Amino acid sequence: MADNKHQGPLAEAYAAKRPEDVAALYDRWSQTYDADMSAAGYRHPTICLALLTRHLPRGAAPLLDAGAGTGLIGEWLDITGYPQVEALDISQGMLDQAARKGVYSALHCLALGGKLPFADDAYAGIISAGVFTSGHVGAEGLDELIRICRPGGIIVLTVKNTLWEAGFGARIAELEAQGVVTRVEETRPYVSMPGEADTVPSRGLALRVA
Repeated sequence: MADNKHQGPLAEAYAAKRPEDVAALYDRWSQTYDADMSAAGYRHPTICLALLTRHLPRGAAPLLDAGAGTGLIGEWLDITGYPQVEALDISQGMLDQAARKGVYSALHCLALGGKLPFADDAYAGIISAGVFTSGHVGAEGLDELIRICRPGGIIVLTVKNTLWEAGFGARIAELEAQGVVTRVEETRPYVSMPGEADTVPSRGLALRVA
């Protein structure tokens, strides 16, 4: 199933092919993103927060919100007892909105999928909601997140079914077989935006780094 019935910025986001196109789209969208996603019933942040709090103790620090957008999850992490969270996003416009919420200890305007300028084992946990999806980041983004997450740390992410079936699920299984990560939880597929017609289901994953 393709995401071909979305309208407006969401349709543009799924159709984007190049990182610079994705960044420009989110820059334009940043002013109304929170309201638009609220209207769509956006579930990824809530699912990711639930998974993280189940598998990473309160107070663990620092965390990285990889694909932070306007900082929806950052606000909730602050409320639920994670005191040091850094934001990473491809769009400076989205990060500008996130900065206004005052909950991030650092802001990084970077794209996932290539080498990241962070040390090995830098983070106690990483959360990435709605990033591994059509037109955004595929399985190539996993290795760097694993590298910068410390042993025993948790990586929580959502994966759209189209990516999962196109090799993402196989890559997770391969990493497990190699002893790199352990899949500590996987949700059943769910619709991330019930307010949008024909949304392709996604699943949430919690991975513990070996």
